[in-house]
Amino acid sequence: MKKNLFICTDLDRTLIPNGAEPESSQAPKLFQRLVQQPWVTLAYVSGRDASLVQDAIQQFQLPWPDYVISDVGTGLYQLSEPQDNTNTYKWQPNMAWQTAISVDWNGRSNKEIRTLLQDLSVLTIQEESRQGQYKLSYYIDSDGPVAKEQDELEKKIRQRLNQAGIKANLIWSHDDVEKVGLLDILPASASKLHAIEALMAQLGFSVNDTVFCGDSGNDMEVLTSCIPSVLVGNSQPEVKILASEEAQRNSYANALYIASGEFMNMNGNYSAGMLEGIAHYHPAVQTWLQKVIS
Repeated sequence: MKKNLFICTDLDRTLIPNGAEPESSQAPKLFQRLVQQPWVTLAYVSGRDASLVQDAIQQFQLPWPDYVISDVGTGLYQLSEPQDNTNTYKWQPNMAWQTAISVDWNGRSNKEIRTLLQDLSVLTIQEESRQGQYKLSYYIDSDGPVAKEQDELEKKIRQRLNQAGIKANLIWSHDDVEKVGLLDILPASASKLHAIEALMAQLGFSVNDTVFCGDSGNDMEVLTSCIPSVLVGNSQPEVKILASEEAQRNSYANALYIASGEFMNMNGNYSAGMLEGIAHYHPAVQTWLQKVIS
C-alpha cells in the first residue's frame, strides 16, 4: 500500500448524504476506516465556515480531518486531536494563507464590497452565517441566471470591483436541494483549487498522491484541473456534462472520474462514489477495501 495518500473532499452532497439520492449503507463505515489509516491524510474542502464544518462533523458523525479548507477556499486550518476526553479539536488557522489572499481585496471588508453591489436587485445577500471575512455570498434566483444573463451580471460586478481596485474570483453554483443559484465573491487568489495546491505544497504531496472529491459547481475548478478528481454519482447530469467538457478542454480528461455505481455492490452516491473514484486512481485501495470486508 502506498504510504502517502491525500484525500480532499467537499462535504455537502459529497461526503454528507444530504441530497435526494439514497446512500449505500456500508460506504460511510468503509470511508471512515480508510481515512483512519496512518498512510492517509484527510482534508475537508467546503463552502461552509469553520463553525458550520464542525457542526457537520458532529451532526453527521464524520471522521475528524487533519485539515479544513473552509469558506470556498478562503479559510485554511490544521486540526489537532484533543489531549483530554472532550472530543474538541484545536483549530489552528493558517495566517500566512489569510495574509496572502487579503491583498486582493485592497483592504476592503465584506460589508464594504457588499455596499458596492447593493443596488443590483438580482443579488440577494445570503445569511450572515454564510458570509466570511474574505467570502461574500449571494443567492441569485430560483433557477439561477441563464448563461447570457450570468455573463452580463459578471461583467457588471467585475467593472465595479475593478474600479475599487478589488481583484476577485467569482464562483457560480447551484443548490439543487433549495433550487436556488449561488454566487460567492472571493479574493482572486482564493479558491478551493488554490487552497488545495497551497496545502499540497506545504505538506509535500504531488498530484500523484492526491485525490479530490466533489459534486457541484463550486468544485468545478478542482474537478477540471490536473488534480485527480472524483465526481460522485449523485451530482446533477448537467454538472457531469460541464465537468467532462471543461476537463477535456483543459487537457485533463484523464484526471476526472465520474462514479458509475459499479463498484463493490455500492451505488456510487456520496462516500460510495468517493471510494469508487479513489480506488480508480489508487488500485491498492480497492485491494485494501476487499480485505476489510472479507
